[in-house]
Order: sequence, then C-alpha cells, then structure tokens
Amino acid sequence: MQIELIPTAAEQMPLIANLYQFYAYESSDWEQEDVETDGRFYLHEPHLVRYWQEPGWSANLILADGFIAGFLLIERSELAGIEAQEFADLFVLKRYRRLGIGRALAEQVLCTGDDAWLVRYHPGDELAAAFWRGVLPQLTRPSRQVALDDEPELINYLITPAAH
Repeated sequence: MQIELIPTAAEQMPLIANLYQFYAYESSDWEQEDVETDGRFYLHEPHLVRYWQEPGWSANLILADGFIAGFLLIERSELAGIEAQEFADLFVLKRYRRLGIGRALAEQVLCTGDDAWLVRYHPGDELAAAFWRGVLPQLTRPSRQVALDDEPELINYLITPAAH
C-alpha cells in the first residue's frame, strides 16, 4: 500500500471540514459532545482557517493507494516555552486502520527534519492513548513526557531531534 501525506490548499477546507465530522463523531462519547441543530458537530471555522494562514500550520490529506484515508492537522505550538510543531489531530478512516498508516506517518513526520514536536492526547480517548503508547517508544528520536499547565488533563510528549 502506498501512503502519501499531501498538503491541502485553502480551497480544500470543505473537504477537511467534512472529514472532521467523522473525527468529531468518534470522539463525541469521551468528549461528551452533542450535534448542533443542523445535525453536524461544531467546528470552530476561524480556527480551521488558520491551517492555511499561519506559518507552521498545515492541513494534510492522507492517501492510501490514491484514496482518501484521513487527515493530519499540524500546528506551531503557541504554548509559552515550547518551541515545537504540534502533531495536532490525526484521523484515519476505519477502513484503513490497523494497517500501519498512523505509525508510518508518525515516524515520517516526527523523526525527520530539525523541529521538535509536541504530541498531546486526552487519556479518555482510548484509541489515541493506545496508539501513542505503542508508537512513542518505537520512534527513532527521543521522546519524554512533559507537564503543561494549559490543559492539565492532557498527556503531553515532547519529541526532540537526535543530537548530531
């Protein structure tokens, strides 16, 4: 299976917003989210727009053999004292799960280049917690758990470039 991570253009924002509905649905149980009166989950559009406007931010499609398999949202961390890119939201459609796509993308993104990376997840998100417990120890770069005050319930890891 050929896996590609493709940056999107602003014109593809509706595509990412549509895929985000599946992502929100899957997290609605542990986030205790309800749908809006239009039957869709809330999406803060001004935040979504930032993926095409802010330096260091990107919305990427995941393709598997040319078919849309999910998305990856990347942000530049805005937390004081954290100079890192944030592996913000990873979503793989159910059809493509357990094929190693997320693991391959994590290794590709987090272990190349000179940037440090921040990974954050909620312990109530059992899928994300299990994924990161399996992936983080296998990365080719050092990762360490860090405590951050902005959202104390989140589990946070900093992945740093290997020393030369």
